[in-house]
Amino acid sequence: MKKFLTTALATSLLAATASVAAAGEIAVIVKTTNSNFWQNVNKGATAAIANHADHTMTFNGPASESAVNDQVALVENAINRGVAGIVLAPSDPDALAPVVKRAFESGIPVAIIDSGLAEGNEQYYQAFLSTDNCAAGEMAAAMMIESAGTSGNVAVMSYVAGVGSEIGRVGCFVEHITANSDIEVVGPFYSQSQMATALNQTTDVLAANELVGIFGANEPTAIGMGRALEQAGKAGQITAIGFDGNGDLQDMVRSGTLLSTAVQGSFQMGELGVNAVADIIAGNDVESFIDTGVVMVTKDNIDAPEAQNVLY
Repeated sequence: MKKFLTTALATSLLAATASVAAAGEIAVIVKTTNSNFWQNVNKGATAAIANHADHTMTFNGPASESAVNDQVALVENAINRGVAGIVLAPSDPDALAPVVKRAFESGIPVAIIDSGLAEGNEQYYQAFLSTDNCAAGEMAAAMMIESAGTSGNVAVMSYVAGVGSEIGRVGCFVEHITANSDIEVVGPFYSQSQMATALNQTTDVLAANELVGIFGANEPTAIGMGRALEQAGKAGQITAIGFDGNGDLQDMVRSGTLLSTAVQGSFQMGELGVNAVADIIAGNDVESFIDTGVVMVTKDNIDAPEAQNVLY
């Protein structure tokens, strides 16, 4: 695995500011603060900062994942106040790239979590921490085929088109389904990570299609999808797989509304992201990619340690 700072420019810029930024604020900026997933990232970041007495940590994000300009402004504000480092979950791979480049040019190390930036911007951040979203999508697709069979219609309820995590997660789910079965994929439909939107979209999809399965690709989308299944009286009648692991989704797994939910290590993203930035500031080597993992949580394993360690 290659190490961080693969260019001489990156090395010189960050080395020049290492003494200045030896202590200070690590700004954790996520896609939205209005989500249990991102609040669990906050818990991980808070746990990590307790081990770095020289640093403080702030946690912020826009009101919704679609408020991309607001997230850009939060990163700009962090740069302007001279933070020591940034942990960022970019809502849009293109829109956040220029401001991450500005952080790099200002000598501020950045760890990207959850979703990547657009290709070609790798030199502007020093670590990427994420679920292997393609592998997670393939795992969900394999479970879908095993449960629902190799024919029929499967709907895909997605969140924000073009986000790095969505491209891998949903793209690889669809590719695995089409390559390994005769299932017809309906969608994807994009909820903009709004639970109510996902509920309404799923209600419409259920009314318009005979489905054997349905996939909800992030927390608010999967919750809305599950509630629509319950309201339509189809809970447990259609193979439903969600993503992420808050209390609502756990309840849906236990009740049988969801066969499974794929749960990322959100706590680990916050914890390992802060640790990575602190290490970079200290001049330590950090891996360029850190896999924070995923667990397919079902009724059979939901109380086992492997699931309890990632649920929130």
